[in-house]
Amino acid sequence: PELRELEQALEPELAAHSDRTFQDPGLYARVRAVYDARESLTPEQQRLAWVYDNRFRQSGAELDEAARTRVAAINQELSGLYTTFSQNLLADEEGYVLYLTTEEELAGLPEGLKTGAAAAAAERGKQGQWAITNTRSSMEPFLTFSTRRDLREKVWRTYYGRGDNGDAHDNNAIITGILKLRAERAKLLGYATHAHLQLSDTMAKTPENAMALMLRVWPVATAQAKEEVKALQKVANAEGAKITIEPWDWRHYAEKVRRERYDLDQNAVKPYLQLEKLREGMFWAAGEMFGWKFQPVDVPVAHPDIRVWEVVDADGAHRGLWYFDPYARPGKQSGAWMNGYRSQERLASPVTTIVSNNSNFVKGAPGEAVLVSWDDAETLFHEFGHALHGLASEVTYPSLSGTSVSRDYVEFPSQLNEYWLSTPEILEKFAVHHETGEPMPQAMLERIEAASTFNQGFATTEYLASALIDMKLHLAGDAAIDPDAFEKAELAKLGMPPQIVMRHRTPQFGHVFSGDGYSAGYYSYLWADTLTADAAAAFVEGGGYYDQAVAQRYRDTVLKVGNTVDPAEAWRAFRGRDVSIEPWMKDKGFTKK
Repeated sequence: PELRELEQALEPELAAHSDRTFQDPGLYARVRAVYDARESLTPEQQRLAWVYDNRFRQSGAELDEAARTRVAAINQELSGLYTTFSQNLLADEEGYVLYLTTEEELAGLPEGLKTGAAAAAAERGKQGQWAITNTRSSMEPFLTFSTRRDLREKVWRTYYGRGDNGDAHDNNAIITGILKLRAERAKLLGYATHAHLQLSDTMAKTPENAMALMLRVWPVATAQAKEEVKALQKVANAEGAKITIEPWDWRHYAEKVRRERYDLDQNAVKPYLQLEKLREGMFWAAGEMFGWKFQPVDVPVAHPDIRVWEVVDADGAHRGLWYFDPYARPGKQSGAWMNGYRSQERLASPVTTIVSNNSNFVKGAPGEAVLVSWDDAETLFHEFGHALHGLASEVTYPSLSGTSVSRDYVEFPSQLNEYWLSTPEILEKFAVHHETGEPMPQAMLERIEAASTFNQGFATTEYLASALIDMKLHLAGDAAIDPDAFEKAELAKLGMPPQIVMRHRTPQFGHVFSGDGYSAGYYSYLWADTLTADAAAAFVEGGGYYDQAVAQRYRDTVLKVGNTVDPAEAWRAFRGRDVSIEPWMKDKGFTKK
């Protein structure tokens, strides 16, 4: 609580400091002079000059004093609203915990989930009970395995009701305020909408381009989802459930269809997915690709669960530090993410990268292996992809290093890294049973591959619904918006399947409302995913995922350059052409392979 109070006080101060810097007319005049003389600069310096000139202009440096003052006031107000939004969300995540007290309430839950829930309850002083926390990592497995439909609905409503309960932590009014202020700021800066402002320096360039991609995929994804729901309903009917599939039923019956169709049981896969072995696998893959080694080091950490490795180049040179903070704990935000604590640079002297990967796995009993789902394993590799992007950086200026690229490009290296999880080399070496040490059976590997396109209609639809609502909210102008009503009306226009809910409903959409970062930018995951699938195809065409020539080209043209090169140019340097959406459509099972 003390840190949250400090955050509330400091965020407006930090926003004011940024505005004083990037609205300063004298400083901007000097930046502009450098930009105007850019022909005499190196390509990296030219890129830096453009980035800074653009940032000053988008901060209001060219405006008159009254307009600059108003932009600064808006930024101050927004920073406070962002903090309030985040703290409201965290309060709902921490404040709503379902405690189970009887064995009957645990029906269907695998032993690992029960053990984790018991540990979570014990942490909260509820010995002998089981806690289902209000986080995705707790919600998803409960909805998948619990046979208690009433409890599934309760957990579902609690999770998707975060920030939307009409109480002191309700985020709807906060969102209305954020949207109005963003729209006003965009107009002051000369943009039609906040979406046009946000996309002006991205790979997509305009909201219209982003919408075109999303709306090309939407009908394909929803058509697939409608076929999927028929399969779920068929299983429910065969069991005599006498229900119509609702959102809290989807994961449960999807798991049954997965088992029936592919003979693939998540509970059978999970014993082979040990968190520590997966970490070793990530290190091994990076070593094969780039020649890196990871050596544990003993340095001060903020919590005993956090561990640190030094990353060393093939020639023995120090490349950076990687911190790993894998477990959930009170006060820690939910989800998984990468933090960059220090950026690589060669300005005054060489400075190396410090990054962390953070997750919220449920910590098991001492000495017990922490087992994760396939989806969580993919997320682990995803976030490590961000870390690799930071660690591979070889630029002069820190503001251009590593992941300091546009939102619709930054997810490309992270999503590409997910592909290495399913390579035979990783699965054979590191997907080993936590009790016997036996590698995952070949038949199971083949079933995982066969099931890779399963449920993609659902996954793409829930994601795209969030991305489309995000963009539509920020194209709506400065009218006061009721977030709940807007969400409902726009989803109806889109023809959202009633059995699916947005992956991130508006009142809990932290990507978009806890800061400017992904506002009008959640489309970025799809944009980057089309790059990802096409890049993966380049590895396959070149001889496989560990092909040294393609790996070197990828490192040289994408990872090393950070933001010193326009993303579209960097992509063409790697692939030799513009991106094709066809590999992505095949990967998702939306076209025949």
